[in-house]
Amino acid sequence: MAHNFAALPGFYRTLFLYIEPVSTVSPAILAWFFPGASWFHHELIPTATAASGPLDARTTMAIWQLGNCYLLLGLISSLVFRAVRDALPNNPEAQERILGASFTALALADVTHIAASFIGLPDELKYSYGKWNPMTHGNITFVIFLLSVRLAWFAGVGRTTYYYAKRGKVD
Repeated sequence: MAHNFAALPGFYRTLFLYIEPVSTVSPAILAWFFPGASWFHHELIPTATAASGPLDARTTMAIWQLGNCYLLLGLISSLVFRAVRDALPNNPEAQERILGASFTALALADVTHIAASFIGLPDELKYSYGKWNPMTHGNITFVIFLLSVRLAWFAGVGRTTYYYAKRGKVD
């Protein structure tokens, strides 16, 4: 079936059908089950101190809801992109239009997620990349990577374009 997904070839397919969904579903599991909301909350900003106990109900709810947002992003990427592949196997232009709409929304979310994560860091940590923990690198470094690959996809890097390259042309 992979050969029928012309709009999402090779590396793009691997990243957006497998790696990104796992990377967005995983935080939901971490927040909900193990290690849990308190751990997740504590990891949002790197610190040398241990978590200081249970969270209040509002904070726990907010962390669980954040986990739900991560789950939603992972499911949309995984299920919608597969539905596009399966429903439109011989229509790469339609595949590209739907993926492009999704990638536009995801790219805008990437930019705001990067900005919120960076702005939320204490000043002494913002440019101390070595002090960042895996959560911070996931929220900033990895999302910058995902945004860069989305922009490369729009630019047609490493793939044939079917819709976006034709938009400025007059028939």
